[in-house]
Amino acid sequence: MKTVNFKFSLFPKGIVMSMLLTFFTVMGFATAPSNFEIVEFKGVVIDRDTKNPLPFANIYVSGTNISTVSNTDGEFIIKVDNEDLNEKIIFKFIGYKNKVILLSEFVGFKGKVELEPISVELPEVSVISKDAEALVQAMIDKRNLNYSKQDMQLTAFYRETIKKNKTYVSLSEAVVDIFKQPYNSYKLDVVKMYKARKQADYTKLDTVVFKLMGGPFNSLYLDIMKYPEMFFTNNMTDNYLFSFDRSTKMDNRLIYVIDFKQKSSNTDPLYFGKLYIDAQNLAMKSAVFNLNIQNKEEASKMFIIKKPLNAKVFPVTASYRIDYFEKDGLWYYGYSRIELGLKIDWKKKFFNTTYFSTIEMATTDYQSNDDAKPANYKERLKPSVIVSDEATGFSDPNFWGEFNVIEPEKSIESAIKKIQKQLEKK
Repeated sequence: MKTVNFKFSLFPKGIVMSMLLTFFTVMGFATAPSNFEIVEFKGVVIDRDTKNPLPFANIYVSGTNISTVSNTDGEFIIKVDNEDLNEKIIFKFIGYKNKVILLSEFVGFKGKVELEPISVELPEVSVISKDAEALVQAMIDKRNLNYSKQDMQLTAFYRETIKKNKTYVSLSEAVVDIFKQPYNSYKLDVVKMYKARKQADYTKLDTVVFKLMGGPFNSLYLDIMKYPEMFFTNNMTDNYLFSFDRSTKMDNRLIYVIDFKQKSSNTDPLYFGKLYIDAQNLAMKSAVFNLNIQNKEEASKMFIIKKPLNAKVFPVTASYRIDYFEKDGLWYYGYSRIELGLKIDWKKKFFNTTYFSTIEMATTDYQSNDDAKPANYKERLKPSVIVSDEATGFSDPNFWGEFNVIEPEKSIESAIKKIQKQLEKK
């Protein structure tokens, strides 16, 4: 099969991660045995009134550092040590009341967790504050106070998928150890791969072979309070307009919702979206935003570093999400998600092809890392890492053992089952 080289940047303007479409050879990763006795809880988080699923709900186990998020279908899976069955499972979602359930009573809910929407009685936002831009600047100024100033060791679950049109052609999953550097430090985070599996069907990729360069670093560099280069720059106020949306609540605390978009005087493709800022301490809880790709030619230049002459490539979507969680008055990286769609128009070919890549990573456990040293240099992943092709894990239903993972969406679950069937045939 002929290999065609494309190279795309996942982060326009300033972030070095990239998606490389070519062949690479990467070493596999060893797995470690488990001695834990675990109990698994599964369910779906829904709106009490509409019964619609609530994606990316935050889920925690009290008395532990165990956490996860619901997937886009609202589904979740969380595993705990059998010694923690007297603890509570806590569900949080912006704009909803928290739900607290004893793990010992969870079976009685039959897996359905209904969250009650909050009716926020507030004066008009113009009364709360007249200057959204000043609020965002205050949030940035308080970054060193609100976010961890300690070395932290996070355990996280990472997933990346690539679809050709509507068919999955690559699926990678991994558990990683992250040695998170303080938010007031310029040091880069360190990552160690603990366990991984990947399956790619290159026969369905025609003459193009996708492999994502960057792996978990793509997710980490979306931590915009640690790496503010995406839009919290010195000329931020020259590029963006900030305005108040209707405020909401989470954890019974007021959350300011700030809309932002690029100024009409700036024609470069920039971002638009929402910032969710805790009113009590001015920490950013979440950011959900997209890249403005109306100017396709300019947006294409931002993403595409290398391509063949006989193809035109345009982004069709570029969306980003970052969530933080709060513990004892400080905020930490919780979850991030990147969705990138690229359309390839080949000259002298009637049909075009669209590839969609989704990258997500969630913190599932954490601890302060004052005494522990980061992984040695031989164990550290490089920012250019490509998760290795290792399909054997898909044949083992207990591959993840005690590790907490993001419950696969229905379409991903179907892809996993298809991979398992293919492996059985082989």
